This record gives sequence, structure tokens and C-alpha cells, in this order.
Amino acid sequence: MTALGDPGGLLFGIGLYLVAIVAVGFVTWRRNRTLDDYVLAGRNLSPFSAALSERASGESGWFLVGLPGAAYVSGFGEFWTVIGSSFGIFFSWTLLARLLNSETRRLGALTIPDYLESRFDDGTRVLRVTAIVIILFFYTSYVAFQFNAAGILLETAFGLEPALGMLIAAAVVVLYTFMGGFLAVVWTDVVQGLLMAVVVVALPLLGLLRLQEMGGLVAVLESADPQLLTMSGGNAGWGFVNGVMFGGLMWGLGYLGQPHLLTRFMAMRRPEDATLGRKVAVSWVLLAYWGAAFTGIVAIGLLPGLEAADRERVMPLMATLLLPAWLAGLAIAGGIAAMMSTADSQLLVATSAVIEDIYVRLFRPQVSAARLVLLSRLATIGIAAVALVLAYRNQDFVFDSVEYAWTGLASSFAPVLLLGLRWQRMSRVGAMAGMVGGMVSTVIWKNVDGLGALLDIKLATFLIALLLAVLGSLLAPPRAEGLTATSGLRAARDGRQG
Repeated sequence: MTALGDPGGLLFGIGLYLVAIVAVGFVTWRRNRTLDDYVLAGRNLSPFSAALSERASGESGWFLVGLPGAAYVSGFGEFWTVIGSSFGIFFSWTLLARLLNSETRRLGALTIPDYLESRFDDGTRVLRVTAIVIILFFYTSYVAFQFNAAGILLETAFGLEPALGMLIAAAVVVLYTFMGGFLAVVWTDVVQGLLMAVVVVALPLLGLLRLQEMGGLVAVLESADPQLLTMSGGNAGWGFVNGVMFGGLMWGLGYLGQPHLLTRFMAMRRPEDATLGRKVAVSWVLLAYWGAAFTGIVAIGLLPGLEAADRERVMPLMATLLLPAWLAGLAIAGGIAAMMSTADSQLLVATSAVIEDIYVRLFRPQVSAARLVLLSRLATIGIAAVALVLAYRNQDFVFDSVEYAWTGLASSFAPVLLLGLRWQRMSRVGAMAGMVGGMVSTVIWKNVDGLGALLDIKLATFLIALLLAVLGSLLAPPRAEGLTATSGLRAARDGRQG
């Protein structure tokens, strides 16, 4: 695909953004003295920073690449996804944020595997290992999908080969994450979250003004396909309920089980900050979420007849159509920001799984803080390299690919965390059954023809994991007495920081 608009102006806008992001990495380099600093910013995030970082990390390349592309195809039917995601974000902050912050502080846990092992007093380490396998299995692919999204954006803007675009984006993400760790990720997320919101508000509003010259949005959509104006998309019966309504609404379940979002809850200064954090996060959702879908809907009139392969280029195409080149560059940088804000967080979660949950917990509990930070940085590079290779080899549609990883993480962790935080009878066996059931059912539902038509993958796998977690806990209830892993966790951490 050839470059669009004025390449020099586009390059200026994108370059300005990338330079600012890399500068953050340099500024935060010396602030990472311990592993706690590198993976949780010392548990000292303000509610504002935690909320904007959680929102930026939660949307990924899917938000400005996949969602507008899906709305271009489905019209107003894609607003089921907007509704489901909005409620999911609200419930995640309401049901999990305060309790998870409080409990991980009490137990001295740095990661989700840390928390699960301590919460269920698992001396066998099976829960930790299972959680690590799930995280690495889904996150390596998830990061690859973010690099794919960046490749699409840079190809559309400059006509670059997708492989080169992926390499550039990966290099920038790894550079500032390598240098600044979680703090750099959060600082960049705040900027990225604000930039993403501006982009998805400005583009559809400018597009609507342009459509007024063509008779207005309704007239244009009626001319293209009247079903685009409905939330059913012309579907009826179970095809509508399962394929359209559930398919959109159930995205919200995922927000309850994504480790890269849950770490924001864990990193807040105190549990009480969750109340303000929820207000900031929901305000961002109300401002921004409708705009991502409307970008795709408005593009139906302004960019008619896009081929299937180009549907996820809607946002950069709209930016170059409606904005001056340098502003279009900043808008496309917003799409890259969406990718980066998720890729960096996912890299850190995968890094913490390798260093904290494998190296420290299973092999070397006594190790210096400086060495842990160095090893974490090296692990970040290694995981990004693997993800980049996967991105080269698998260039599926971002929307479809993200759904798989999103679902696997959600079904594996959301039921277990909800029950573990809010149900005293939840047991180690129940947690194990829920996690394995979520992972396995996701793989099966994705690869067996016909199961998706029976029940949406996001809902089916969540219900299976929830049922297995409850049954496992009822059949093998928690022990009446037993020591938690709290003292061991804290002793190990004190030893390596001393």
C-alpha cells in the first residue's frame, strides 16, 4: 500500500510523539532500584495515574485499529461491544480494585501468581506454575498482535513494509520499557491515554461535519445498507442474541481477568484510592469509547468500498483525510500509542512471570536487587523478540486475534480472582480447576468448528471456568487451619532487597 498524504508532515507528528516517549524512559532509568520498582513502581501510583494507565493499557491496538474496522463492517451493531466494555470497566474497578490492592499488600504479593499462591496457601507451587504458563502462553501472542497493529498503521501512513513497521514499534516499546520499567510505562500511559481520547473524539466529529455535505450520516448509511443503522445488523433469533449481542457485550468480562490491568490496582498507593480511580476511568470511557466505534461508522460514508484487507486501516485513512499532515501524524501516533500502552504492560507482566515467579520464587530467592532489575530488563528484550517473530508469522486481523488472547486470560483468571477475593469457601483445588478450565476451553472453543455458533466464546469459557472453580471448591473445600505464605513472601523480598 502506498503512503498517504504528506509523508514529511506525518513523520513530524509521529516523530514528535516517539521522541517524547523515549525521553520518559531516560528520565525514569535511575528510579528503578528494586524489582518492586521495576514491576509495580514501588506501589506508589496516584489514583489519576493508575486510572489513565489502566485505561490506556486496556484498549491496545484493538481500540483504534480493530474496533473502528469492526464498526465499519457492522455499523451500529458494534455498539454492543461499546456497552459491554463500558460495564466491564466499571465492574472491574468496583469489584476488584480495592480488594486486590488491600490483599496483595497484606500478603506481600507482587504478581497475580504471587497472590494466588499466597491466598490459597499452595505449598506445592502448582497454582503459581499454572498461572505462569497461562500468562506466557497468551501474552506472548498478545504482544505480537500489538506489533501487528503498529505495522498496519505505519504501512498505511508511509507505505512501509509491515515487517519494518513492526520492528520500529517493537524497538521503541522495548527501549523505554527496558530503561524505565513500570514507572516509564505508567508515565507514557498517561500521555497515551489522553492522546487516544483526543483522537477518537476529534475524528468522528470532523467526519460528521464532512458528511453533512453529503446529506448526513443517516442518509449515507441508508444508501449503503439500512441494516447498518440497527443494532441487530439484520440478524434475528439466536443469531442476533449469540452472534451480535453476546458477541459484543461479553467483551466486558475480560476486564476482570487481565493481569496487565490488575497490576494497576495493585500499584495504587492505598486501597481507598480505588474510588477516585474508578471515577477517572469511567469518565475516560464515557468520553472516548463511543468515538472509536463512530470513527468506523463515519468512515462508511467517507471511505466507501474498502476491501476486507483494508478495514483495519480505517483510523489512519480517516486521519489523513480529515487533518493536516502533522496533525494526522499525531492522530496515527495515537493509534501507535494504543498499541504501545498495552504492549509495554504485557511485556512487564510476562517479565515478572519469568523473573519474580520463576527465577526468584522457584530457584533463587536470595538475590540482589540490582541483579533482579538487570535480569528483568534482559527478560523484557527476550520476550519482545519472541513476540516479534510471532508477529511476522501471523498477521491475522487484529480484532479477531485479540479476542482469542483476551478471552483466554479472562476465563483463566477472572472467575478465580472474583471468587478468591469475595468467597471464603474458594479453595486451592477450585482455583486450579478454574484456571485450567478457562485456558483449555478457550483453546477448544477457538479451534473446534461450530462451538462459536452454539455459544459465544467469551461467555462460554467464562461460565465453564466459573462452574469448575465453584465445583472444585465445594468438592475439596479449603483447609480449616493452615499457615499462609505471607511470611515466606515477605522474608524472600526482604532478603533480596537488603
